[in-house]
Amino acid sequence: MPATTIHLQATAPIAERVLLPGDPGRALQLAQSLLREPRMCNHARGLWGYTGAAPDGEPLTIQSTGMGGPSAAIVVEELIALGARRLIRVSSCGALDPSLELGDLVLVREAIAADGASRALGAGERVAASPVLSAAIERSTPELAAAGVVVSTDLFYDTDRARITRWAAEGALAVEMEAATILRTAELHGLGAACLLVVSDRLSSARKRAPIDAAALDPAVQRMGRVALEALAT
Repeated sequence: MPATTIHLQATAPIAERVLLPGDPGRALQLAQSLLREPRMCNHARGLWGYTGAAPDGEPLTIQSTGMGGPSAAIVVEELIALGARRLIRVSSCGALDPSLELGDLVLVREAIAADGASRALGAGERVAASPVLSAAIERSTPELAAAGVVVSTDLFYDTDRARITRWAAEGALAVEMEAATILRTAELHGLGAACLLVVSDRLSSARKRAPIDAAALDPAVQRMGRVALEALAT
């Protein structure tokens, strides 16, 4: 009997392989470029999702998670109930490491759990990504700018300068909002999840953001999607 979910209203099958952008528009963008004959599998609550055949002929689902850990926790939990088994977050981040450039790809090995959702799910100080999926991502691209630790937080507009300085001192390459929750949710189910991010802005200790323009972000997102898909295909 098919699983019943409360928030995702699946109108097409959910694949075992899933890419998880945060932005619904980015889910559509990736579906149009990566899938053959994509079918919308969810539009409930504005969380657009698509399933179709990837270039290797096997099914792939691309499902947006929305913003922040609470939304991501719901989406990933329900995707798993519907059959998802390997998940890669593909989204954007704000660089803390000054060596990172706009458009760079960053592989997450661990996420500092500075958000409420992952901690509510029992996460410790850090949550590790799947070493198997992470290694597959590394094999899929020579274009990684960095691989290491990021921080997951609840606040996009953070007024605490000391926090930003502390995260950088702890070795965080970048900041984002969902990785720790996604990795922890998958961990609780004994499943593999990983995270690949594109640098969309740079965050200084003065809280000033230098965002990437759309003309540069779009090809970076496409590159990120292709890399993640190749990793799932191995």
